[in-house]
Amino acid sequence: MNKVTQPLRKRIQTAAIKKTSTPVVIYIAVGLAIVIAIAIKPLHEELSLNLTSEMIAVAFIIFVVNILLVNSKNKQWKIVSNRMDYLIARNVNQIRDGVATFALGFNPELKKDLPVEQAMTEMRSQRDFHFQEWEALSQEEFAERIADNLFQDEQLEYFSHRAEQLWSLLNMKYSEYLAPELVSHLMDLHIQLSDLCAHIRSFKKASWFIEDSFYYQESGRRGAAHNLRTIIGLVSRLKKEGYSEIPRMPEIGQDA
Repeated sequence: MNKVTQPLRKRIQTAAIKKTSTPVVIYIAVGLAIVIAIAIKPLHEELSLNLTSEMIAVAFIIFVVNILLVNSKNKQWKIVSNRMDYLIARNVNQIRDGVATFALGFNPELKKDLPVEQAMTEMRSQRDFHFQEWEALSQEEFAERIADNLFQDEQLEYFSHRAEQLWSLLNMKYSEYLAPELVSHLMDLHIQLSDLCAHIRSFKKASWFIEDSFYYQESGRRGAAHNLRTIIGLVSRLKKEGYSEIPRMPEIGQDA
């Protein structure tokens, strides 16, 4: 029977910080001192007992202090963890929306007078299906179908801003407590967004170098297609891990 694995976001929220605030060398030094104290017992039993008891007391104090420091860090992290999660999830959702709308021409078909909650659920469902259709395309088909609007200044500015926002999140004070797996995904996403912007700029060079316009347009479009396919995979994975969230509104589901 396969074990059900919780999404990464849930696992992080339930896990405690396990980083020790005491250098390992301190524990090693105390351990060696205890060994030495025991070793001199044949030479001076009373001194050995005193040193051993002293070192055990020191080890106990260090251990207790370390627990208190780690617990303090846990409390500090829990204060901001929900906000960090929300910022990351919102950024991922905005990237998903931007890619679907500006690059893949996503335009949901929604019934009129549909309640907001149902409309957003339907839109998310259609967007997921839209991504699946694009992922099924070959690399050439993918490149050919990219919306021309992607290569405009507004979209370049949008994706540049999303890349900068991700980089800012990775450099926040408490980012050191993010799970390495999550940091890896976010860094990959930042790289792909930055490269996407570079390929948009390359495409735009066609208007500057008319004689070589085909080369710049073709290389820019193909490069953007590669980045977009990778971005779709990353944001889809992050969504499965719980990191895709719409702006918080009363009585509306959070997962996007």
